[in-house]
Amino acid sequence: MSTTGETRQAAWKQRAVDRALRAAAVRAELRVDQFLDAAQALITEKGGIDFTVQEIVDRSGQSLRSFYLQFDGKHQLLLALYEEAVAKTAAQIRAAAQTLDDPLDRLRVAVELLFQLCRPDPDAYRPLFTDFSPQLRTSNPTEVRVAHATLFVVFADLLEGVGAAGRLRAGGNPRRLAAITMQTVMYIAHPGTVDGDLRPITAGEVWAFCAHGITGPGEY
Repeated sequence: MSTTGETRQAAWKQRAVDRALRAAAVRAELRVDQFLDAAQALITEKGGIDFTVQEIVDRSGQSLRSFYLQFDGKHQLLLALYEEAVAKTAAQIRAAAQTLDDPLDRLRVAVELLFQLCRPDPDAYRPLFTDFSPQLRTSNPTEVRVAHATLFVVFADLLEGVGAAGRLRAGGNPRRLAAITMQTVMYIAHPGTVDGDLRPITAGEVWAFCAHGITGPGEY
């Protein structure tokens, strides 16, 4: 066969392979969505993340083999759900902040909203934030960094805006301060007492604490 013929054959074979791969990718994405939907339904029903892989499989109507083709285990599935929840939270915070003109007001809204979303609330239970997230921060900091990437961008942008307005404390690095602010807010959101004071910490108190660490003299 001539070189031209071989080239033509290689081209049609590659097109056939590409079509097959695209079809397989679509099927895999559909299976993943079905597993995620099943897990989310179980979280809603059980009010937490205390369920098994077999329950997820049964609810999805798929096989155990199919599950393990998509995920290493329950942890990886919860991580996928958490990343999606963080991305939605980031979009929600950005949208709320953009309704305000003042850079510090934007940051205040972001801090208070993140605190409220991460804090346990019996009327709006969010176990991915209140149960899974603390476990993740302890067990795998690398996964936390990846999962929080979209949220970090929002806070970094907001702090860049504060810096552009000349309202950061001297020497403040917006990206570094974004990481510190996020970690502080998410940690404080979880209940706990140090001095025996049982009064719940409020979003306003969290903002006041963060603001005096990131703004210059006379701000707030």
